[in-house]
Amino acid sequence: MAAAAQVAATFLSFLSSSHHHHTAPSSSVSFLATPALPASVRVAAAGGPTLTTRCRGRRIAAAVAQLPTKNPELASGEKKIRWSSRAVRSFAMAELEARKMRYPTTGTEGLLMGILVEGTSGAAKLMRANGISLLTVRDAAAEVLGKSEMFYFSPMHPPLTESAQKALDQAVNEKLKTGEDGEVTANHLFLAIWSDKESAGHKVLASLGFDDQKASLLAKTADEEAAMGPR
Repeated sequence: MAAAAQVAATFLSFLSSSHHHHTAPSSSVSFLATPALPASVRVAAAGGPTLTTRCRGRRIAAAVAQLPTKNPELASGEKKIRWSSRAVRSFAMAELEARKMRYPTTGTEGLLMGILVEGTSGAAKLMRANGISLLTVRDAAAEVLGKSEMFYFSPMHPPLTESAQKALDQAVNEKLKTGEDGEVTANHLFLAIWSDKESAGHKVLASLGFDDQKASLLAKTADEEAAMGPR
């Protein structure tokens, strides 16, 4: 009986220590909405407005947020410019797709996949209209970059490649050139990817038959994402 009591006491002690071990994340992690968005998506203004949308049958609460950018004007908040919720969701999906591909980084090819998974932007619709789907982009990316090792595990938030960071910065610059307040959209991001001919994303699109003429159709309406229904 004494032995049984000792085992029970040990088990209860284990349960108690396990409860304290699985504590909530530290408040230093910058999340203003749900964990549906990665930690690398930084909130533009504490206490800023949030919005809720439906993505593939699941409700996702997304903060109006700011993606990583080296542009000092956007980062400091001097301009009334922010990333659209479609762009933020596309970025979150890009990280997920990079992990599915077992890549160590999130590149421009991942950003294209993210735009397609999000699915509601003008860029996503243009790609689908030209026969470019998530599966064809995955296959083309594997051809351009090669396949990863079978047992490689990507980091939780694969860091951006130099080309992907360049695309984010270029998207912001294109919006700033208009001199108007508003949003940097997924369309701006797509066009920034296409403009970099050395990027994996451009090579993937070119291999799938995309060209400058098709890109020009989107360039005319890059700022009109907000008028395309729920953001």
